[in-house]
Amino acid sequence: MKFAIAPIGWSNDDMPEVGAHISFEQCIREMAEAGFSGCEMGHKFPRDIEILKNALTPLKLEVASAWYSLFFTEEDRAQETKSGFIQHMNFLKAMNAKVIVVSECGHAIVSKSSPILKDKPIFTDVQWHQLIDGLHQVGVLARQNDMHIVYHHHMGTGIENETDIDRLMRDSDSDCVSLLLDTGHLTYAGCDPMKVLKKYGTRIRHVHLKDIRPEILEYVRNNELSFRESVMKGVFTVPGDGCIDFKPIFHALRELNYTGWGVVEAEQDPLKANPLQYAKMAMEFLRRQTRV
Repeated sequence: MKFAIAPIGWSNDDMPEVGAHISFEQCIREMAEAGFSGCEMGHKFPRDIEILKNALTPLKLEVASAWYSLFFTEEDRAQETKSGFIQHMNFLKAMNAKVIVVSECGHAIVSKSSPILKDKPIFTDVQWHQLIDGLHQVGVLARQNDMHIVYHHHMGTGIENETDIDRLMRDSDSDCVSLLLDTGHLTYAGCDPMKVLKKYGTRIRHVHLKDIRPEILEYVRNNELSFRESVMKGVFTVPGDGCIDFKPIFHALRELNYTGWGVVEAEQDPLKANPLQYAKMAMEFLRRQTRV
């Protein structure tokens, strides 16, 4: 497994004011300093291929992937979703990435004030059909370019828990649709990451290594916080700083001969959780756990 880190601990994509004072240059410099060999992309990353390569290459950082929001379940947004995907895919291909992170954001409550643990969107059968059909279309495009889409189950979206993942895996073609395993989002949703890993290990092509502070999650539940409020409260943290037992997860991935990226992705307020400090903490933990 290769280790990457997402810039969301430095600057938040959903809340641009969080980490607004931290530059792209500082972010990637500290990623490399912490010992990571790859990164996912954030809103401050340049989209000019040569500029980005010139920034990352001296630091020996590769682009592991980047998030793309799908809107196949919303009326009349399928074509724009597909067109935007093609541009996104071509950019990642030029950066030598092999997987494309996708998540259906139609009807999502991630950016709303709704209680994240109560108001989960539920797709109708029609919307499920729209999503699966759209995933097959972009999945085929990715395969034609020697890439894979990896579906990111996510809190506040129509696919966030094991039941949702079961239907997604059952209804979709394994040649077109792979899975992203996010340890933090599964735990947040009340699911066991190991159970999903054992069930769908052969379809997992990308892993997000995220931990949960259980006392904050309990506070979120008791006070009906929104997703953004929960992030600012500190519900997420880096591996080894929360309640998730990563040892069996890494063991299972080794048994599967998993050779993709393990991406540390823990959105926190950088004014409360120093990004470099937490990045180093995460890398030290990963080295101990995997004997890298």
